[in-house]
Amino acid sequence: MPHVLRMPEVAANATEAVLAEWIVAENADFAARETIATVETDKALVDVEAEAAGVVLKMLVAAGSRVEVGSPIAVLGVPGEVTADIDALLIDLGVVEPAAHGAPLRRGVPTGPGPAPVPPLDAAPSTHDRIFASPLARKLAKQAAIPVEAITGTGPCGRILRRDVDAAIAAKSTQVSPAAATVDTGAPTARPLAPVWGVEIPHTRIRRAIATRLVESKQTAPHFYVRATARADRLVALRAQINEGTTRVSLNDLVVKAVAAAHVAVPEMNVIWTPDAVRTSPTVDVAVAVATGRGLVTPVVRDVTSLTVAAVAARVRDLTSRGRDGTFRQDELEGGTISVTNLGMYGVEEFAAIINPPHAAILAVGAVREEPVVQEGAVVPGKLMTVTLSVDHRPVDGVTAARWLAALKELLEHPVRILV
Repeated sequence: MPHVLRMPEVAANATEAVLAEWIVAENADFAARETIATVETDKALVDVEAEAAGVVLKMLVAAGSRVEVGSPIAVLGVPGEVTADIDALLIDLGVVEPAAHGAPLRRGVPTGPGPAPVPPLDAAPSTHDRIFASPLARKLAKQAAIPVEAITGTGPCGRILRRDVDAAIAAKSTQVSPAAATVDTGAPTARPLAPVWGVEIPHTRIRRAIATRLVESKQTAPHFYVRATARADRLVALRAQINEGTTRVSLNDLVVKAVAAAHVAVPEMNVIWTPDAVRTSPTVDVAVAVATGRGLVTPVVRDVTSLTVAAVAARVRDLTSRGRDGTFRQDELEGGTISVTNLGMYGVEEFAAIINPPHAAILAVGAVREEPVVQEGAVVPGKLMTVTLSVDHRPVDGVTAARWLAALKELLEHPVRILV
């Protein structure tokens, strides 16, 4: 029985999303739980999975289109099903309105702000027709100052998609000549014009979301910072001992475990700020910053105190791998009270990070470095690690943050306690 697939609410309170890619082709069968399409939210790419086996009878939205939650995006049928009259089926399903007085079929769209209507399914572009392009493609073309009329569409019925705009931008960049930066005045030398910039890279939804959230964080959350330098000799040695076996852990995995243990020691830190109350968390959930080609995301490791170091390491590896592919579930990016961000692998010794709202804090971890230290009155070689805690002063006071950092330092310098 044919039925309509609608844009799901992949993120809480989301009103729209971008249909990033169709995974299953039109008229192709798919199995239950197989990914049909990928949807882009403000935070990640989310797979839309099939509830049951079926076939894609008709795609109603082109890849790259911005779609309101609940709007039709495809018509699905049972495996092997074929529909002779797709227009009649779309009318029966309420996707399009019947033609009036011989007029073409009109796709029904929600009133008010929303995605631009998709052209009739049987329409073919001509010199007399308006040019069909996805809303995202039109926006990117406008930002790049490229008329949509100059772009060749590769989507259904010649519809212009994001990939077409990207190709046009790349082609435009290759046409910039060095001579364009000067004007020949007839004098021995040319007068330079304003600098010529390179290609503009349009903002992704994730990049815009990151910018919005971090600006909001700095403007609304009163940050203060506490810093400590811990001896990391035993931490490095513990990691080496663990990795002698089949288990592989990183220093950051041990830091995540130490952060969770510090939250247990100072539970006043395991909170977030809300407009009406300071909300405590029943478990210790720690977000881990993961760098991707599309921006920084912070997936959450749940209930860290109940996990072994090996389990934490496996979980972080999985999140990091899927972060590069952008295949997080939305629930994996929500929750937690603190984030851990580590630039030590790049040789950064010390830095301060911006709090990821609504978290109460974020821990910035620097590189382990060898320096001379004073031990029992003698100067000896030692391994040091500097950590900086950025704290939201609304739910957490300075004394509480200082107690927490002292507990963390103690755990880093005596890491066997992390394993308990």
